[in-house]
Amino acid sequence: MTLGSEHQRTSSVARRELVSWALYDFANSGYTTVIMTTIYSAYFVGVIAVSTQDISPGMPTLLWSIAIGLANFVVMIAGPVVGVLADHQARKKVFLFISSVGCVISTALLAVVGPGEVLLSMLLLTLSAIMFSQGENLIAAFLPELVPKEKMGRLSGYGWCVGYLGGLLTLGCCLWIINWGQQQGMADTDIIPITILLTAAIFALTATPTFLWLRERAIPETKDEQFSYFRISFNRLGHTFKQATHFKDLFRFLLALAVYQSGV
Repeated sequence: MTLGSEHQRTSSVARRELVSWALYDFANSGYTTVIMTTIYSAYFVGVIAVSTQDISPGMPTLLWSIAIGLANFVVMIAGPVVGVLADHQARKKVFLFISSVGCVISTALLAVVGPGEVLLSMLLLTLSAIMFSQGENLIAAFLPELVPKEKMGRLSGYGWCVGYLGGLLTLGCCLWIINWGQQQGMADTDIIPITILLTAAIFALTATPTFLWLRERAIPETKDEQFSYFRISFNRLGHTFKQATHFKDLFRFLLALAVYQSGV
């Protein structure tokens, strides 16, 4: 992306803009905590896809893994293209908004999926995971525009801290709802959809300051008509991998992390 000097890049950044950047981690961490890690993952295996145990005892877990694996594959292919489009057109914020709305809507729609509707649940789960991951990539791309290199780690750390807080608060609210619902004699099929809608609502509400206050500072680049965005993106990806050979320990770490996260 084309930017001014580091001083121009960071001197006009208001505190509320830094806060709004970190708040995005607060917003989307509820999704990973409630949907991907705890409540909905258990609900999918134990309720939505439980009928597939007739095929194999581990089939519900396998189907969950397939949905997440498919999302990761799509992000791996589409991520570089979206990144190039956002950079060249200086529209990171637009793409971030689209991915956020997509994640919120697909997450909310999970609330209407009932037991046995496995394919629909997998489709919405995959879509929400794709949109979430694209949002993660795009919000991270704002970091060099907000602070100088020596302060990136600090701001990123604040984002992680706020993110953990958001995830725990969202999970806490959802667990309270589950406990209350069980005391009222409600079925899981009545309680869990409420927690899903709450998670989507928290994402939407707490991400709003990001879109109100976070500025797009990049300047659109001139595109060479001889090259498609797809080709440009994978040329950049190839260059990145070539540079990674100079940092073999880091490359091994990232490769191991990717394999580990896929297993998780």
